[in-house]
Amino acid sequence: MDENRPGFGIKALGFSGSSSALRLPGRDPFPDVDDHLVQPEVTRDEIIGGRKVVASPAKQPHATQHGRLDYVLQAHVAAGYEEASDLLTRHDVESDFASDACISKEGVDPATGGRYLEEIAFVVVSEQNEGNVTEKALRMGRRGVRRIFAVWVKAQRVGEWSPESQGWRRLEAGAQIEDPCLVRPLAVSALLDAALADNAVAEALAAKGNPVIQRLKAEGKAEGIAESILQLLAARRVAVSPSQRQEILGCRDLDRLNRWLLRAAQAAAAAEVTSEA
Repeated sequence: MDENRPGFGIKALGFSGSSSALRLPGRDPFPDVDDHLVQPEVTRDEIIGGRKVVASPAKQPHATQHGRLDYVLQAHVAAGYEEASDLLTRHDVESDFASDACISKEGVDPATGGRYLEEIAFVVVSEQNEGNVTEKALRMGRRGVRRIFAVWVKAQRVGEWSPESQGWRRLEAGAQIEDPCLVRPLAVSALLDAALADNAVAEALAAKGNPVIQRLKAEGKAEGIAESILQLLAARRVAVSPSQRQEILGCRDLDRLNRWLLRAAQAAAAAEVTSEA
């Protein structure tokens, strides 16, 4: 999100927008993830370390990068997890802000009775104050977010937050992000390039066993076998009529096509290939 910082007034600590009991600072290590200081979907406020930051609607190129990030992440989410965009989270007593995209477990956390905390979080950096980005990473990490990534739009680079060095570790374009939340490793380059994003999404959907992708793969395999049958018959100088050619190319039954391929090696006529007698 693009940010600016006008004057403000913070909601009372523990404000949740409901009649639920207020939480006093210090009674627990962290407030509930949905125990907000700001009003979700009403204001554009975020609170970082007690300071109000207005998270303005994004402009180009931030908006495009955010859309690509959601597109790629959604396809890569493994079973049992879900991807969210701009999910407002109470990260500590003084902080209530959202990452641009995140992945968390589905369902209810039995330890809290609420949603699960994010496991992976992504921040798109365009006009944001670098200090705010780093402070967000610090506070997300303290809360328990396992991995935090930043995508710098103008510099076209991706970094991962390092708790050890308390800084950002640059990820090379050829690197991959591997994590149990992901159905397959996510190529860093797919976060920066639209064409590579499409490729990564297709590979992720194939890894999930997406029925449409599986059907297209089967159709492609069938077309390949059918072409092989016709090429073999042509090489053996066996005449194939237009209707026979259409029958062979139109078949999508892999078992039948494999039988026809074996027959094509010996058949004296095309009719012998497709005959089921």
